[in-house]
Amino acid sequence: MKTGYIFDESYFWHDNGSGTLYLPSGGYMQTDVFVEHPETKRRVNNLLSRCGLMKKLEQIEPRPATRDEIEFFHSPEYVTKVKHLSDTTGGDAGDHAIVGRGSYEIALLSTGGALRAVDAVMEGEVDNVYAMTRPPGHHAERDKGIGFCIFNNVAIAAKYAREKYGLKRVLVLDWDVHHGNGTEQAFYEDSNVLFLSIHQDLSFPNNTGQKEDVGIEEGRGYNVNIPLPPGTGDAGYVHAFESIIEPIAAEFQPELIIISAGQDPGMFDPLGRMMMTADGFGKLTDIMLRVANAHCGGKIVFCHEGGYSNAYVPFCTLKIIERLSQIETDVTDPFAAGTQGYPDKLYSNQKEAIDEVINVQQEYWKTLRPTVNN
Repeated sequence: MKTGYIFDESYFWHDNGSGTLYLPSGGYMQTDVFVEHPETKRRVNNLLSRCGLMKKLEQIEPRPATRDEIEFFHSPEYVTKVKHLSDTTGGDAGDHAIVGRGSYEIALLSTGGALRAVDAVMEGEVDNVYAMTRPPGHHAERDKGIGFCIFNNVAIAAKYAREKYGLKRVLVLDWDVHHGNGTEQAFYEDSNVLFLSIHQDLSFPNNTGQKEDVGIEEGRGYNVNIPLPPGTGDAGYVHAFESIIEPIAAEFQPELIIISAGQDPGMFDPLGRMMMTADGFGKLTDIMLRVANAHCGGKIVFCHEGGYSNAYVPFCTLKIIERLSQIETDVTDPFAAGTQGYPDKLYSNQKEAIDEVINVQQEYWKTLRPTVNN
């Protein structure tokens, strides 16, 4: 198994400035480091190097996306706005999507990392790839940035894969704790891209990601939202994957899988209220590898999205990359002992939420059936 890893030092130079969590500081809010900052991702790199896994991965250099490639999804006016902000004073490209000096070029390289990942798996350079893309992308819509996202790396990568390789069926899965609204917008009328978002219910953005949002016109049934109640942990996520995502994927028969990998469902994340563990992320990766091996020759690309716990995101991401590469390190989850008393089972409210999604989606996917009580 050959696993690629994509990053560039400049990914860590994108500067969101200061703030209080995700809000501008001022008034009674003391200035702090903005919640989306490079340290979390840099620590992933450090852990990969420290445990020896980095040198066993195929290092792949990203390239800048071209403006034409960015405009596979984004409007020319929006791209011009981002470039102008980057070249001048900086500013907000929409809703909490900070563009600093030089961020335009870094965002091009982030999207280009996702495109390079697609090329690497489609051309057989590697079996799978983890791209440490930053800034993230899944909230960015056609005409504006949202939630730390400037250009929608994954949406552009899926469109690029279809354009360059003539793919008819691309599966995009977003497991970030927040709904992938921008990626949903990109494919809401498209039956060639199956988009699934599993996320914390009623979180961010407001009023998006509901189970009834199934797509329109040709895309009806090809948009699958799986909103889960706060507190869902490994057992609930695995149940949702096995009862919704895996059977739908089998019916869809993807030619390529792209994952928006946000590790903010992790139990210590400041912007999520889910209870996923590092081992849980490994289980989700195993399921998606099983899907990829069964239906698209193992072609799967992971692009980093959210995840804001400096302490825990590195261990969650390491577990994903261990499973992708099938190389086990001697690293164990250092927080596991302290969380042994945390509940980890499928609770009735979680099962009900999953069954409600099945009830909506079984109109479009014949393999779906509500699960029986254990």
